[in-house]
Amino acid sequence: MAAERQFSLTEASALFKIKYEKLSENVYNSSNVLLGRVKKSYNFTGKQMQITIPQSFAGGVGSGSLPKSNTAIYSEAVIQAKKMYSVVEVDRESIKAAMSDEGAFVRATKEIVKKGVESFMRNLSRCLLNDGTGALGTQSGAAVVAGGNTTIELSDFKEANLEERDLVNVDSGTTAIEIVSVDPDNSKITLKGDVSAVCVDTAKIYMQGSKDNDPEGIKGVLDATSGLKYNISVARRWKSKQKDASSAAISTDLLNEIMLGVEKQCGKAPNLILTSYKQYEKILNLLEDQKRYEVKTRSGLKSKSGADISFSGVEFMSSAGPVGIFPERFVEDDRVYALNDNHIHIHHRPDFGWFDDDGTVFLRKADSDAYEARYGGYLQVYINPCFHGVITNLA
Repeated sequence: MAAERQFSLTEASALFKIKYEKLSENVYNSSNVLLGRVKKSYNFTGKQMQITIPQSFAGGVGSGSLPKSNTAIYSEAVIQAKKMYSVVEVDRESIKAAMSDEGAFVRATKEIVKKGVESFMRNLSRCLLNDGTGALGTQSGAAVVAGGNTTIELSDFKEANLEERDLVNVDSGTTAIEIVSVDPDNSKITLKGDVSAVCVDTAKIYMQGSKDNDPEGIKGVLDATSGLKYNISVARRWKSKQKDASSAAISTDLLNEIMLGVEKQCGKAPNLILTSYKQYEKILNLLEDQKRYEVKTRSGLKSKSGADISFSGVEFMSSAGPVGIFPERFVEDDRVYALNDNHIHIHHRPDFGWFDDDGTVFLRKADSDAYEARYGGYLQVYINPCFHGVITNLA
């Protein structure tokens, strides 16, 4: 008789990595257009990274007599890693039930793992298009308690930021509060329990533990008009091209202005236009006779999992040729971004992915008949603002 097969966390962890590591990379590349196209590296070591930024020409020039020389202006962009995680729980009984069949174990965990990685990518997408503060929205007016739960309206409601079962904090509070329901038609969310004591007018809602802990994002870097970004003062040579549409409708004139403005500012035309679904619908009507446009992922245009990944959209004819226009649910309704993906870089620390430093992906949960698996690591998003533009306050 064959010997009874005993469950091994080491063996299970190996399956976990083999079966899901490449799937995770695939999701990382394809979860949205911007994530698939920006540069990524996995060698960010040391306390911080410094990038030298030239902000002027060097030397002295003149005619008629020998000019005096002068030095160029250089600044140091400082990049510090932020911690980002996704945690999934695997019930011990489910693992035991699949002990005798390797495939059964993989199937038993597949949905949990898939959802965990997708959740991480969704949160990373949120951060990439946000302002680095971790804020999901701002309360407007008084909270309403009914049926034991609390409903609040958000003045800057963005549906993509809010999902049922998300755990959030209010202002500087550390209590994790569950989102019970999301009402996009009325810009409202319902939170579990009576939390009206902390949900007051103008209160900020944050993803749990994320207040001021998000990586830098497109909105935060491209909206900046003062202060510091990556430890460099926001000024003429360290600022995006910004256009306030003053409630005007999107038009080819506005798109030309922002595209040419970026090119004039840095010498390179944007190669990607990203906008909200609301503005994308208007652009489709505006450019309805344009072709479809296919974009391959960076580095080849093959993902690490070996599969081609591409996206389709409409084209805008810029001074440097056709540029793809893509909708993104994390972009605010009144915005259009003109981006150069060669100047957006996600710097990861080594061993980003499933945590297995103890020789196993699984960690026993205290006081629970379950195991925990963690995905993520430490990263920072570096965006050189000079190579990008943003149109705000569109109709």
